[in-house]
Amino acid sequence: MNKTKEIWIAGFALFSLFFGAGNLILPPSLGAKSGTDWFVVVLGFIITGIAIPILAIFAHAKLQGTLYDFGKKVSPIFSTIFCFLIYSIAFAIPSPRTAAVTHEMAIQPFFDSPALITSIVYFVLVFLFAINRTKIISLIGQFLTPIIVVILLIIISISFFVAPGTLQTSTFKNPFVDGILEGYQTFDAIAGVVVGAVIIISLNYSNHTTFFEKRKLITKAGFIAGTGLFLIYGGLILSGALFSSTFAENTTRTAILSSLSAQTLGGFGTTFLSILVALACFTTAVGIVTGTADYIKGICNNSKIAFVSTAAFASIVGIIVGSYQVDFIITLAVPALMFVYPITIVLILLNVLPEKFASKLVFRTVVLATFMFSIPDFLGFIPGFKIMAQDLQNLIPLGKFSLGWVLPALLTFVIANLTFLTKTSKYN
Repeated sequence: MNKTKEIWIAGFALFSLFFGAGNLILPPSLGAKSGTDWFVVVLGFIITGIAIPILAIFAHAKLQGTLYDFGKKVSPIFSTIFCFLIYSIAFAIPSPRTAAVTHEMAIQPFFDSPALITSIVYFVLVFLFAINRTKIISLIGQFLTPIIVVILLIIISISFFVAPGTLQTSTFKNPFVDGILEGYQTFDAIAGVVVGAVIIISLNYSNHTTFFEKRKLITKAGFIAGTGLFLIYGGLILSGALFSSTFAENTTRTAILSSLSAQTLGGFGTTFLSILVALACFTTAVGIVTGTADYIKGICNNSKIAFVSTAAFASIVGIIVGSYQVDFIITLAVPALMFVYPITIVLILLNVLPEKFASKLVFRTVVLATFMFSIPDFLGFIPGFKIMAQDLQNLIPLGKFSLGWVLPALLTFVIANLTFLTKTSKYN
């Protein structure tokens, strides 16, 4: 295969991995709230919504392993717990969110039926597709992504010409930080560590015999995927900002996306986009449920009963959580993301670094520091602990921005490396 063609195919594969339909509701809402500060928000969103997920792919290219390998340098027990948490969060939040998005965008505007009915039908179908391993889902996914991307690019382009042109004042106190934290909600860093290995293994390395050639391919493909995500996410944030004066103050995220498409594409375009997003959401849910069931099956000696039971349990959780509004599910996700996302980010960064800067000592101490200093951020979003959490956050640099783990992790990284290098030099 032509090398250039291979790079572009790999780049589109990576883009499809991170381009979740549920994520589309986040950027327009960010833009609507950011108004004149939209570009500052984009810069923050890029870090956690694009850069870190792409680095997860680079880490997988280096490890050539699974999610378990990301944390094994800390300890086998930690890595097992980390895997369990990641998969639990995956089927408990982003998977049900796809059902809620489907209801609010594709069902509610046309049918007067409760969200619970949508959620039941949705996850019964998810369960059936998951246990039957049909190839229809993967085929649908290959066609849906390009079509949705084209429609979104049309929306973004038209918005430049038909928008009112008056940008509202930002409602964010710290636009850059809010962009970073909203990037957590994409779940893309988690997606990168969970299924990134599948993408890496699936790439055709037949013409790339050395590690350097493989890394070069992944780097270029990652740049293509990152550029695509930037154009879509950045464009939607800008579009949301351009139309910010047309949205009511408490408009939901799905309503903002629907309104944006209606004002640029008209009624038919909005309906078409809603149907496509619903289908894309469905493929995402099937992928999450199947991936979680595969993980449990793997640790249960390839038990088919374990696979079916896990798929059933994940679908039941999906029915319950998916019956709530999208904004409620996003709010529900915040404590879990505040707990697991910092650790995920640190593991990604450490696994990307050269071995001499990422010893077991560095892994263990940096992850421990990250865990300890992210506890106040986690507690700050749990009722009953907010006052105590705020007191702790006020004592930690960047704590009031819910980023109290950043400087301690960086400082621990430097100290641990100096300690490790000093010990190594003594023995040499």
